[in-house]
This record gives sequence, structure tokens and C-alpha cells, in this order.
Amino acid sequence: MGKTDTTVAVAKNALLSVYDKAGIAEFAAGLAKDGWRIYASGGTAKAVAATGVEVHDVTELVGGEAILGHRVVTLSREIHAGILADDSDEHTAELQRLNIPRISLVCVDMYPLQAAIADPAGTERAVVEMTDIGGPTMLRAAAKGRRIVLSRPEQRAPVLAWLQAGKPDEQAFLRELAAIAEYETARYVLTSARYLGGDAVTGFTGKRVAVPRYGENPWQTNAALYADDARTDPLALSNFVLRGGTELSFTNYTDVDRLLQTMTHAAAVFAKNSKTGAVPAIALGCKHGNMCGAGVATKPAAAIQKMLKGDPRAIFGGAVMLNTVITKDLANELLTHGMSGTKRLLDVVVAAGIEDDALAVLQRKGGKLRVIVNPALGGLTEDSLDTAPRFRYVRGGILQQDNYTFVFDIASPELERHGKALTAKQIKDMQLAWAVGSTSNSNTITLVKDGRLIGNGVGQQDRVSAAELAVKRTNDAGHDPKGAIAYSDSFFPFPDGPLKLADAGVAAILASRGSVRDGDVAKALTDAGVTFWTLPDTTIRGFFNH
Repeated sequence: MGKTDTTVAVAKNALLSVYDKAGIAEFAAGLAKDGWRIYASGGTAKAVAATGVEVHDVTELVGGEAILGHRVVTLSREIHAGILADDSDEHTAELQRLNIPRISLVCVDMYPLQAAIADPAGTERAVVEMTDIGGPTMLRAAAKGRRIVLSRPEQRAPVLAWLQAGKPDEQAFLRELAAIAEYETARYVLTSARYLGGDAVTGFTGKRVAVPRYGENPWQTNAALYADDARTDPLALSNFVLRGGTELSFTNYTDVDRLLQTMTHAAAVFAKNSKTGAVPAIALGCKHGNMCGAGVATKPAAAIQKMLKGDPRAIFGGAVMLNTVITKDLANELLTHGMSGTKRLLDVVVAAGIEDDALAVLQRKGGKLRVIVNPALGGLTEDSLDTAPRFRYVRGGILQQDNYTFVFDIASPELERHGKALTAKQIKDMQLAWAVGSTSNSNTITLVKDGRLIGNGVGQQDRVSAAELAVKRTNDAGHDPKGAIAYSDSFFPFPDGPLKLADAGVAAILASRGSVRDGDVAKALTDAGVTFWTLPDTTIRGFFNH
């Protein structure tokens, strides 16, 4: 309980209690200059006082020191009454009678629970000690009381500026701060629940970071990209920067996500199977959620050319991703290679970076060509795969599973080889075929030749149809399937499907095994002169987005 009536009379009381002390003294100084009385807990009070700013220890409010080894500091009737009281005459009179100051600003961060959980040497006891109770409680109280509530360090400068500007649009601003405080608390509590409950509980918290005009269709108007900015994934879609064109559409985002899955798997398989871990230049083209072009080469221009020739019809209006910086020459390749007097229309170009004169080349009327960049694309390794659990909405709930993190390894002791040995060039084609096929809608059979995707038979209900579609798309695109390498995302239950590939001249096939007719399939292919490599279905099956 407060000691004097002067604390009640001061209208602007601020309570600061932060774990990370960086910058808190400067924030306190800004408040003090604006006439605020500063209350702070233990370490925060010391950090503020050390810079000469007048600060009052929070114990002045609660009438006693921290207890239970500092577990209980701000959990008191007096503090929460000062935060939760509304503006009514009744509440104001009650605060005065109890000599409790109204607290109008709360600046709190929480113990680093996630770091304690992630610490390989951490114990459950350490996690318990880093589980904050007072912080989340004050944030929620301040949100309910519509106080000026700061739950993130980056809010301090904007809040000071807002105060100095006379608190414009006050109710909307306070509501926004309250929403962020509740969000931070929800995310924190969900982290604790996941730690305690393991696989028994799940959830996602995210902040809206982009608003497309609509979803997949114009009548699906309530669309947005949400991101959990607590994660530090450099390849999160929210970390891609728009350099040119209008904001991305909903389907643009889904295509970029699919491109990213294929790009990281391609980089991972080349790195894993290279003695040096080197990743070549990779160019990918996507249309309606599946790769319609993929090229791999030592130089970016060659990779782009291979990608564009994969399926010239499908790439029209498509999305492209490169793991290199786009120069003016590469921009011209994207728009003009293989074209006769006209420029290729693309909707999205994603790269590790882009030079200014290249950006000028890629400009399209109405900003219809979106260019986004992320330097992390230029340094992909096997560790670049997304390891976060993936989930999808189903009616009444969600399905969740581990992410797609398997990487094909030609040195695997489980790999069975039938037929002729493959050249180093053919093995690289097999790796690209695997990367594309295992990140395409199942059922899929993928054909690659000379470092280029030439046919992708995706989303079929049976393996024969997938084989026929892969060959058809190859022929329709003007490619010769003879000598190509095929990947099947699951085993062949009968020889009929792979023999369609053999009849087209495919030189080798990578697939899983697990059928009672595996022997019949292997014999039929070797008799046809086709090399057949398999891994167990439990190891390599590549169903994606099933």
C-alpha cells in the first residue's frame, strides 16, 4: 500500500519491469522528462537509477520486499488495483481511500522461457524458474484496463513519440497496444503448454504481416498472411522484401512457399551428395502450386535457360525463384529467352537480391510483376530445410505432422541398385528429379534430363496415369524423354506404370519399394534396360500436400 497521498495525486504513474534491461533507462528518462513518476521492480529500478533518473521501487506500492526467492514481486492487490481501475468516480474514490496510485503505463517483458526450453543443457527446474507469472499477469491486466501497455522493446520509441504528439487517436492506439500485449501473452502461455504437454497440445499464434486483396477467389475477401515473429527463420515469408510491383496475392504467397520447399530440398540434396557441400545455381518455375520448370547449372544464366524451356506454356504468368542475385543480363534472360519478339509474362520473381537496373528491366505495367528478395536464398545448405511442424485445417480441427525433412542420399546403405551404373550427370539429374517430385502434389512422377525438368506428372490418382502425364507433358513441351531420369514419389504396385516410362526411353528410375511385386517391377525394368534404384517406402516415400 502506498505510504503518502502524493502518490495518488500524481496522475501519470508508470510501472517498468523488464528482464532485458537494454534501452530501458533511456525510455524511463523520456517518460520522466514528460512528467511521469517511475516505479520499477528490483533490477529494472537499479538500471534506471544508475543513469540518474528518479525511480521509485515497486515495494513502495506493495508494502514489502520481494518474497519466495523473487517469485512474488508484482503479484499484489495494490498494483493490480492501480492497473485495473476504470475512470469511474467510484473506482477513483476507492483508489484514493486505499491510497493506491492509478498506474497509467505498464512496460513489461517476460522471462526468456523459449531460450530455457531450447537450452540443450537445460533442466525442467530451469524451465520452471524461467516461467514468468507476474509479467503475463500485468500485461493482461493492463490490456483489460486499457492502459498504455508495452510488451515489446521496439514499442518504446513510438509510444514516447505518441505521448509527445498529444496522444492522437487514443482509444484506437490503446486497443492496438492491448491486442499486442494479449498476443504476446498468448504466445508465451502456448510455449509453456507445448513444453508441458508435448504432442498432446498444439496451436499457432501469428501477427498479420500482409493483406492480399482476396484469397484464392475474389469472393474470399478476408485473406491475410500471419507470421509468428518470435521465430528467427531467415526464410520465413515475412522476411522476404518487396522490391517491385504490387503486394503479393494469396496464390502468389502459396506459390512462393512451394518454390521455397523445392528450392531448399534441391539445395539440400546437392549439398548432401557433394564432397564440398556446394550448391549450384538453381532456377525454379512454378504454376498453380507445382514446378513447371527447374534448371541446375554452374552459372545462373544457364540454369534460367533450362528452367524456362521446361514447360514454355505453363511458365506463362508463373512464379520464378533463383538462389542468386539478379543482374540486368539475368533479368533479360527471364523475360526474353526463347521468346520471339515479345517479352515473357511473369507474375512473381524471387531471388537472393536484385540490382537496380535489373529491377527496371523487370517492371511490368500496373505493377503486375512482383519482385521479392531475401539474401538467405544465396546461402542455402542442407540446414535450410524448414523443420517446424506443418499443419492444415480440417473441419473442426487441424492435422499436424513433422515437416518434410528427408534428403535423398546416394550413399545410403538401404539403397538398392538394379541395372546399369549411372553417370555422375545422371545422378545429378536424379537428385533434381527427387527434389521436384517430392515437393509436388502427390501422386507424382517427375522427369529430368540434362539438369532440366522436362515433365512433371502431378496429382494423379494412379501411378500409370502419373507416368503417362509426365511423358505427355514432356512431349508437349517439345522435349525428348529418351535418356531422361524419372522419380516416382511412391512404389509401383505393378510393372505397367514404369514400363510406360521405359517405352518412352527413360534411362533410370528412382522410387520407393514396398509392394509385394517389387521383384516383378525390378525385373521388368532391367529386362527393358532401365536402371532402377529404390529405397524403403518408409524412408523415401515423397507424398507431398496429399
